[in-house]
Amino acid sequence: MTIDEQFEFLKRGTLEVVREEDLRAKLEKSEKMGKPLRVKLGADPTAPDLHLGHAVVLRKLRDFQTLGHTVIFLIGDFTGLIGDPSGKNVTRPALSKEEIEANAETYKAQVFKILDADKTIIDFNSRWMNEIGASGFIKLAAHTTIKQILERDDFTKRLDENRPLALHEVLYPLVMAYDSVALEADVELGGNDQKFNLLMGRNLQREYGQEPQVAIITPLLEGTDGVQKMSKSLGNYIGINESPTEMFGKVMSISDDLMWRYFELCTDVPRSEIERMNRACAEGANPRDYKIELAKRIITELHSEGEANAAVENFIRVFSRHEAPDTVEERRVKSGMWKLARLLIETSLAASVAEARRLIEQGGVRVEGERITAHDAEINVASDHAHLIQVGKRRFLRVRGEGGG
Repeated sequence: MTIDEQFEFLKRGTLEVVREEDLRAKLEKSEKMGKPLRVKLGADPTAPDLHLGHAVVLRKLRDFQTLGHTVIFLIGDFTGLIGDPSGKNVTRPALSKEEIEANAETYKAQVFKILDADKTIIDFNSRWMNEIGASGFIKLAAHTTIKQILERDDFTKRLDENRPLALHEVLYPLVMAYDSVALEADVELGGNDQKFNLLMGRNLQREYGQEPQVAIITPLLEGTDGVQKMSKSLGNYIGINESPTEMFGKVMSISDDLMWRYFELCTDVPRSEIERMNRACAEGANPRDYKIELAKRIITELHSEGEANAAVENFIRVFSRHEAPDTVEERRVKSGMWKLARLLIETSLAASVAEARRLIEQGGVRVEGERITAHDAEINVASDHAHLIQVGKRRFLRVRGEGGG
């Protein structure tokens, strides 16, 4: 690619590049000197699973990898002990060193679903932070001011609302910024909630006599609810490690409007093609067909093309033909005659008697493929046969008896 083509390639799907002229200059210098840029992405292992929201910035890191640059996935095992306060209105609960280490191991496996393992440097910021010592930390803290730290909106908001702001949280951006100094990063990537931290890295590199890094800021991907950013704690996430079937179902559940944003941030489909599909829908094409294509592309990248095709077939079988999926969980209950409503509650297919009766009376429950509409219907549950129960379009369960009968 020419420098202009590289520049546009790297800008795709970003919110902001600080500064664009610096990125262009670094690309030109890299090409002239034959020296790849050092591109850094940091992640604190505060939870064991990554999701498509993380994949957005990981895919941008892969873009640099595609262009031949040195990419560094930095696991914040030291900063993870502090807890990133970005966007938080309360202090994060501290994780143990053992929890951090266990989560870090899962991260290493998951990022290679997107990054080329042979071309990725995995590093840990405890490598230098554990060596810096108390006096070194004091010297590091001398490179910033309280005023600079309190420029963060979430910090000032907590103070204005008389919410606690712990001293170790105030130090977090400084430690993260020092990672860029230690790695001599040319570029750092991060989501929109990390902008302050990335700019702190630029400032601190100047303090240490280094050329400041370019900060590439990516948007935060909305979760399946289409409202809040994707988050495991909010239950609106699509996990990188989830099964193809589960992943497919979640992608199909997003709104038609949100689908285009997922196409842009989670696939390599050209923007012109996304716009063409969007126009086709406006002219009467079925959005479901494009959503299936979106799900196939995401699953192919994170699993395989074969598993993506199998997920499509499973979707058609379950939702179009009303057949059971290939694998259905089996639950055991006491053998004997069961009122259907009580059986739904016992197997957690309904939360209450009222909900169970409503589901049955509205025709939302099938047993062995037959719709049951009488809430007082009885099922003979025995150990030698598993009844297939379907609730709604997606929930299937095989129920088998144990003991007695």
